[in-house]
Formats: sequence, structure tokens, C-alpha cells
Amino acid sequence: MRTHTLLSLTLLGLLLWASCSRADDTEPSQAETQEDTSKESTEETSAEEEETKETPEKEKTTEIEEDKDVMILHINNFARALSENQYLLVEFCECSLVWPLQKLEPVYAEAAGKLKEEEEAAGIRLAKVDVIEEKELGDEFEIGSFPTLKLFINGDRKQPLDFTGKKTAEGMVQWLKRRAGPGVPVLDSADSAAQFIDSHNITVVGFFDNLESEEAKVFKELAFDFTDSELAVSAIPEVFQKYEVKANSVVLFKKFDDGRADFSLSEEGKLDKKNLTAFIKENSMELIIPFSQENADKIFSSSIKIHNLLFINSSVKSQTALLDESRTIAKEFKGKMLFVVLDVTEAMMHVLNYFGVSEKDAPTARIINMETGKKFNIDSGDLNTNSIRQLCLDVLDGTAKNFESVALDPTKNVFVEFCKSLHLHWKNAPWCGHCKSLDPIWVELGEKYADKDDLIIAKMDATANEVESLSIEGFPTLKYFPAGGKEVVDYTGNRDLETMSKFLDNGGVLPEEEGDDEEDEDDDEGEVVVDEEADDSAEVLTNNTSKDEL
Repeated sequence: MRTHTLLSLTLLGLLLWASCSRADDTEPSQAETQEDTSKESTEETSAEEEETKETPEKEKTTEIEEDKDVMILHINNFARALSENQYLLVEFCECSLVWPLQKLEPVYAEAAGKLKEEEEAAGIRLAKVDVIEEKELGDEFEIGSFPTLKLFINGDRKQPLDFTGKKTAEGMVQWLKRRAGPGVPVLDSADSAAQFIDSHNITVVGFFDNLESEEAKVFKELAFDFTDSELAVSAIPEVFQKYEVKANSVVLFKKFDDGRADFSLSEEGKLDKKNLTAFIKENSMELIIPFSQENADKIFSSSIKIHNLLFINSSVKSQTALLDESRTIAKEFKGKMLFVVLDVTEAMMHVLNYFGVSEKDAPTARIINMETGKKFNIDSGDLNTNSIRQLCLDVLDGTAKNFESVALDPTKNVFVEFCKSLHLHWKNAPWCGHCKSLDPIWVELGEKYADKDDLIIAKMDATANEVESLSIEGFPTLKYFPAGGKEVVDYTGNRDLETMSKFLDNGGVLPEEEGDDEEDEDDDEGEVVVDEEADDSAEVLTNNTSKDEL
């Protein structure tokens, strides 16, 4: 504000100086000045009138203009567009606000171009309406968010369909062509069924005794939304026999894993659309799904909320062998847990950082509950099919080791080192030198007290596991959890075997002189403290994350 004021004063001074200079050079009479002013005013008015004449407001007619193969619609040409195009997908947007539409606009234009070029897509077009300019249309179709896509079929503006496909150029084209297609094919012989199933990666076949039954109609409706798989129906006993099925059943055939999955109708013989949809989605994915941008939507939209992530290096044979062996476990927990594999040489960096995994950590595993945010992990050295299976069992039945169950055990005294042995979540950071130097001493401390039943020496990677209600701001952080639920003690003494042993032998109390010495020493050496200017999430590690290595 101050800068703006100074700038205004400076400009005012310059104007006054210029006026005085002109007054010194020439002193026109008052009449001349008024004449010049009047002339300038007349010229400006004429220019404005001329400009208004040259750029009159464009009249809206029934003519339809296009922008990059996308039709531009308004209240006057909307009805014409509906009447001339059997399938019209309309994007209702705020065209004046470009920034929220940048991601969709080029994709939408690309899809429009593809459809315009394909002969088989004749009668399918894309259009858009600026709802800010065309408020009447926005109100008619109850547009509440932007962008909203609706499909109008055969000129019907009373019941448009909401777009449910993928918002990619290919996804839009596939969804529209499926809607405009001939419908679900009928397999009328064993040979035609075999040819259909063999020619696609995933096929879903409904076996019905009557193709006009309510169950068959429900099945056919699903074909419009599943563009990643092909659906067909059959009512031929010969086809039933070939695939060993009974009437009124559904089978998903796939060219991976176990080859097929059978869907059971309800006891009343009814076909539930919601259940069948979930069945197709879950069984269309591999037992262990490779993580990619293309598969991300399938993974995160799955009804299965517990995900088991296996991090491997695909160039190491022993790790790919472990992946193959893990398929039996994935099959064992199918429907309860989603298994995902991430190649550390190709995975997105933000995913690795979020789970505190680097390339050198492979192979390793993480389980995350998508609803609670809790994570569980297995150290690379302990990773095998047996440990993976056991962790899955423990997580599902709620007995997986976590921080609370160990550190807050009222019968145990627990001394925990919270370290930074992996990359930080919010940025790529090197291993903590202090944690590394403490590691052999901590191992020796654990061995020294291994025979004490009431004392546990534990270690936790605070970058891969967060603990509720604890603030870990430096690494390593040492905390002592006394038995009986007493108050947690922050260890501030020297990090050598002798001092820590005295601390433990003294029931979690540090000799007074040790605390004073340590305070001075911390000033010299210091801990590795989280950068205050880093991401906000770096300030305090307090998420609901559980622990499996304590």
C-alpha cells in the first residue's frame, strides 16, 4: 500500500512538472484551450461510436459454430443440435474460467476429433455450453458443478444420461461407441462363444434360459459402463454344456491368473446389479496388480480397502521370484485384501516417499488400510511368503503388532528408538548419520537385556510408521515407556552403552549429572531436526500408523 502511494505521488509530480514545462514554452489563451479540448472530446466520441458500429454484439442464431471439432451451443441452437445428432455428449462448463478446465478441454477436443473422423462413429458428436452465459440451459439440466457431461440420445432433452466413463479421449470414445453400438452380442453356438471369449482379454458371459428375462436385462445394462471388458449373452444349451454352467449364471473369463471366475445369483435367483458390478470390477484385476497410472483408478475405486503393497526391483531375479510365489497368498486373501506390486525402478517418486521406501530397500512390503490410514510393514530381511501371509492374517484379525500394543503394555518397560533409516515422506533426504552411528550400540543394548522378561528394547522407523499422540521432531528420538502406564520419559542422556544401561537399571531415571552433560553435548553435536521450512506435514509425525517391527 505504501509503495502504491509513493508511486502515485511520483506520477502526480511528473504530471505537474510536465504541465508547468508546457506552460513555460507556450501559453495558449483560454479560448484556444477550450477549443482544443472540445475538438479532442468530439474526436473521442466519434471514435467510440465508430468502434461500437464495427463490433456490434453478435446475434445468436440457430447456426452452429465449432471450436476444434466441438460444437458451441446456446439457447438458440441447442434444439437444432439435438435434432441433427443421434448421440450428443454435451459438456456444461464455465468457459470463462479456463483454469479448472485445462485438464479436460484438450482431452475433450481430442475425443471430438476422433469421433468426427471415424465412420463407425457417425451420429456421435461432442458439444459444450457455457453455463455462465447460458443460465437458462444450466437451470434446465440442473447443472451444479463444472464440468458436467451429459449424453442426449435421439433428441430427448428430458432424460439425458450422466457420463460415467473415463475422462480420457479413449475412454470417452469407447463409452460413447458402446452406448451407440448394437448392444450385447448373442452367442448362438459353442464355436461362436469360443471365438468371442478367445478374442478378448476379459469377457463376461451371461447364461440365461430367457434372454428377455429381468435378469438378462440387468446384465445387458452393465455392458454400457464396462468398456474395459466385453459382455455377451447366450441361451443355447450347447454353450452351457461347453462351459459347464447352469442357466441364469454369469462367468468372467480372463487370460491371466486362474482363467475364470463364477458369479452366484441370489437364493431367489435374482441378479443384483450392484453385486455383479463389484464382481466384475474385482475379478477383472490381476491377483497382484501392477501399479500404474492406468490401473490407479481400478485400485483406488475398489471396494476392498486393505491394500498389500509389494515393492520389488524387477531387474533382480530373486525378487521377481518372490513376486511369483506371493500369488498363492494373493489368491488366499482374494476379496479381503488387494495386492499391488510396485517396481521401485519405475514407481512414481511420491508413492515411494509416502511409504518411506527407496530403491535400495526392495524387496519390502507395506499394508495400508485405506479407511483408517494405518500402515503395517515387514523389514526386507524378514520378507518371505510366510512373513507376508502372517502379517496379512494379523492385520485382518486385528492382532498385528502396533505401537500401542507393545509400548503401552502395562506389564513391560519399553525403551524405543525412533529413527530415520529411510527417506522422509515429504522430501528426498539422506539417511540420518546419528541413527546410523547409534545402530550398533542399540543392537548391543538389546542383546544385553535380552533375558529380561519385563524389558523390551525396540526400534521404529518413524518415516515409514507414524504414531498417534507422539511428536517426533528429531532423529533419533529415544523414549522410555514404564510399565503400569506411567508417564513417558524422554531420554536425554549420552547415547553410549554405559549411560543407557545405567538409565535402564535405574528404572528409567537418568543420573542428574548425565542430563547436564548431555545438554551441553547436544549444543555441540545436536540432533537431526526436521527443517521448519519444509512441507507442513514435516512438523509433527502424528498420523494413525501402526507398527510391525517392534
